[in-house]
Amino acid sequence: MNKLELRHLRTLATVRDTGSLSAAAARLHLTQSALSHQVKELEARLGQTLFRRKSRPVRFTPAGQRLLDLADEVLPRLRATEQELMRMSGVRPGRLHLSIECHSCFQWLLPTLDQYHRQWPEVEIDIPEGHQFDALPALGDEQLDLVVTADPKPLTGVHYEPLFRYQSLLAVGRSHRWAGRDWIAPQELAEETLITYPVEHARQDIFTQFLDPAGVRPHRVRTAAMAVLMMPLVASGRGVCGMPNWALAEYLEQDYVCALSLGEEGVWRTLYAATREEDGHLPWMADFLRTARETAFRVLSGIRPASV
Repeated sequence: MNKLELRHLRTLATVRDTGSLSAAAARLHLTQSALSHQVKELEARLGQTLFRRKSRPVRFTPAGQRLLDLADEVLPRLRATEQELMRMSGVRPGRLHLSIECHSCFQWLLPTLDQYHRQWPEVEIDIPEGHQFDALPALGDEQLDLVVTADPKPLTGVHYEPLFRYQSLLAVGRSHRWAGRDWIAPQELAEETLITYPVEHARQDIFTQFLDPAGVRPHRVRTAAMAVLMMPLVASGRGVCGMPNWALAEYLEQDYVCALSLGEEGVWRTLYAATREEDGHLPWMADFLRTARETAFRVLSGIRPASV
């Protein structure tokens, strides 16, 4: 039996990228027990410990780091070779027309598309206008090939691939009376001006997951098209806004605004990539999903692996 297998390299790279066994197991769609067993089996084969389990994030031993160096060398070459073999077989990549039901998603979608285009330059990539919201039905009639959404609907022939989990937060100004608090109750927003994206309330987490279940309406709702326009309003005390944790990260790092959890337990959502079931075997589609997930964990702060 070979001591090293490709799955071992993928596992170790995922442990490094996520920082813990539990997070790596979730991203690899394994139980933590199964992943831990796989690592222990590899360590037994090699006769060496690969990382320190009680450190956060995980700290690799010299032996573990050497295997990570190998993974960084081998896995990209493997992916490139798979793509080249597909081209040599005469299979021609098709198109990837996609839509995003999320204003904040461009922060990670653009670097995803940039990397993906370098890997699959022959795939026709487009983001057609007119499908930003309620785009899922367009998958069925092949107007679109992929939809990024946090609101999966049971549609015949549509598969939802989980990408990552994110937390919805409430942004308030540094001088707001809530600044410094950990969380907010729905009823407390009844006297506030809530700043939102200009889309229906049924597609916004702060309404569907927080205010609506409590039967609460904010005192006033005003809209702004982009986060860069929302934040000055929030910072100057002219309202508060709900936003994914990754979209708020840069403003929190700059100490521009404060963020509170929506409720004591917080509101966590999963972002999905919806595709037609029959497209699951297409190599360029599978590679886009893999690239999207890897890019998200590289460029976004605060997200978590999604469970199946």
